[in-house]
Amino acid sequence: MSEPAVADTRRLNSKPQDLTDAYGPPSNFLEIDVYDPQIVGVGRNRYTTYEVRMRTNLPIFKMKDSCVRRRYSDFEWLKNELERDSKIVVPPLPGKALKRQLPFRGDEGLFEESFIEERRSGLEQFINRIAGHPLAQNERCLHMFLQEEGIDRNYIPGKTIQTAAPAPCTFISTSWHYNAGGKYQRCRKKTQLLLLDKLRDSMYKLFDVVSLFSHSTHVHYF
Repeated sequence: MSEPAVADTRRLNSKPQDLTDAYGPPSNFLEIDVYDPQIVGVGRNRYTTYEVRMRTNLPIFKMKDSCVRRRYSDFEWLKNELERDSKIVVPPLPGKALKRQLPFRGDEGLFEESFIEERRSGLEQFINRIAGHPLAQNERCLHMFLQEEGIDRNYIPGKTIQTAAPAPCTFISTSWHYNAGGKYQRCRKKTQLLLLDKLRDSMYKLFDVVSLFSHSTHVHYF
C-alpha cells in the first residue's frame, strides 16, 4: 500500500469509545417520571396522587432534582394556566373517564389498577412534552408544578428569568432517548450526539420561523 493510502487510512481510524463516553452522565438532560400512585381519602372523597420526579441539569430550572406529589386536577390546572397565559398549543391530558363514574358503578372505576396505570402513563407523556418545550420552560406555572411542594392558585403569572447561558439541548435533543417503556437510555455513540445537536439547532431555527409567521395569531405549537 502506498504511503498516501496509508495516511488516508490512518485518518479514518476513529478514537475508540471509552467507558466514560459510553456510560458517563449526558451533557444535558431532562427526565421526568410519574410513578407511585396512591389513593388518598375515603368514600367519595377519594382521589389518586402521583409522585412527579424531575432530574435535569438545564440552567432554566432552579433545582436539578425535585420530587412532588400531584393529583389529576393539578395537571388540569397546569394545562389551563399554560393555555391562558402563554402562546402555546398545549397537548391533551388523558381523558376523565366519565364512563367509569356511572351511577351504578359509583367511583370504583376510577380506582381500578388498569385505569390508574393508563392514566399514570398518559400524565407522564403529557408532562414530558410540556417540560421539553422551550417556551413552556419559561412559564412560572410549570416551575411551580414541578418544583414546589404546594401550588399557589393565586400566584401572579409570569416568566422565569434564566440567569445562565441557554443549555445546548432540551428534551427533544437530549443525549437520552425515550422508549416505549417510559424510560431514558444513554446514547452510546458520539455520532448520535452530534446528530442530536444538529437537530437541536434546526429545531430552534424552526421555532424562530414559526414565531415570526405566527405573530398575527400568537400561537406556538409543540
